[in-house]
Amino acid sequence: MTTFRELLAATKAEISEVEPAEAERVSGAGALILDVREPDETAQGIVPGSIEIVRGNLEATIEARIPDKETEIVVMCAGGVRSAFAAKTLRQLGYSRVSSMAGGFGRWKDEGRKWVTPQVLTGEQRKRYNRHLLLPEVGEQGQKTLLNSNVLLLGAGGLGSPAALYLAAAGVGTIGIVDMDSVDESNLQRQILHNTDRVGERKVDSARKTLATINPDISIVTFDARLGADNVMDILSDFDLVVDGADNFPSRYLLNDASVKLGIPVIHGSIFRFEGQVTVFDPRNGPTYRDLVPKPPPPELAPNCAEAGVLGVLPGIIGSIQALEAIKMLLGLGDSLIGRLVIFDALEMRFSEFKLEPDPENPVTYENRDKIEIVELDGLCQPSLT
Repeated sequence: MTTFRELLAATKAEISEVEPAEAERVSGAGALILDVREPDETAQGIVPGSIEIVRGNLEATIEARIPDKETEIVVMCAGGVRSAFAAKTLRQLGYSRVSSMAGGFGRWKDEGRKWVTPQVLTGEQRKRYNRHLLLPEVGEQGQKTLLNSNVLLLGAGGLGSPAALYLAAAGVGTIGIVDMDSVDESNLQRQILHNTDRVGERKVDSARKTLATINPDISIVTFDARLGADNVMDILSDFDLVVDGADNFPSRYLLNDASVKLGIPVIHGSIFRFEGQVTVFDPRNGPTYRDLVPKPPPPELAPNCAEAGVLGVLPGIIGSIQALEAIKMLLGLGDSLIGRLVIFDALEMRFSEFKLEPDPENPVTYENRDKIEIVELDGLCQPSLT
C-alpha cells in the first residue's frame, strides 16, 4: 500500500518545484500563476494577476481558460500539496512548462510578497449568476470581470433594447446609454425597453427604469444628448466597448473615428426591413466601419426604417447577437466577429457570412490615431436602417 506521503514524494519527483521568489520573477516575465485553492481560501487573499481555478474543476476547465499549452504556468495552492498534484495533471494534459510553488500562498504572504484581498461575490449574486458560475468558461472570475466591465450603448431603440436587457441580466457592472429621443408609440413595436405608460418620456429615463428592475446590481449611466464631436471622446473614454445601435450614417462615422482614436471595440449592428447585419470593429486587431463602408451612400439609397419599415422582431435577433459578442469580448471567449460580417435574412431564415479586410487606402486607423480629427458629419446623408 502506498501512503499519502509516498505518493506526494513520488509526484514531486516528477514535477518542477520553484520557490516563491522564482515564481514572482517568472510571473513578472509573463508566466501565469494558477491558483487552485477553494473560493473560501482565495477570499482571504490572492496574488494580483493570478488565474483562479478550483482544483476539482481543473481538468474540465483548464483548456478553455489557458488554451496555449506552451504557456509557462506556476501552480499555487495554500501550502504546496494540491499544486504539486495539479502540476502533474497539467503535464499529463500536455502543458509543457509547468511548475508547482513550494509553500504555496502561505509562504508567499509570509515572505512579504504582494497580495490583495479580492472582490467576492455575495450570496445573492451567487444565486443570480448561478448559471454563469456553472460554466467553466465563465465561472466566478468571469462573473467578476462582467461586474467590473463598462459597456456603452449608442441608442436605446430597436437594437439597444435587447442588447441592454441581456447585458444587464448578465451582470455587466456599468451600462451607459446615449439617446436624445423621447418614447413614441411607433417605437413600441420593437423597442422593448419601453412601454405604453412611458410614451412621451425621455428614452434614457425609460431605459434606466426598465434595467433597474432587471438587475439592481448594476449602475446605469445615461447621456440624454446628441452624440457629437464636442462630447463623443469624453463619453467613450470611460467604457471598455460600444454596442452600436445608431440609426444614421453621420453617427456611425463619428463613432468609428472616435473609437479608432481611442482603440475601443465597437459591436456594430444595423437592420432594414427583413434583414440585419452584425460585426465587430476592433481598431487594434481588425477592420473598422470605414473599411466596410468607405463612403456613405446617397440619401435616396439610404432610407430609414420610418420610410421603409422594419419587422419588429428583427432588431431583437440582431441586438441579442450584439450582446452576445460584447460578453464574449469582455470574457475573451470563443471566436468573435472581428473581420466577419454576418447577414441575417429573416424571410429566408438564413445567416450568411462575409470576410472583411482592412482597406489599405483607409487613413483612419489606430496606427494613425494621433492624426485623426473628430469632426461633425451632419448633412453627410439622411438617417438609415434602424
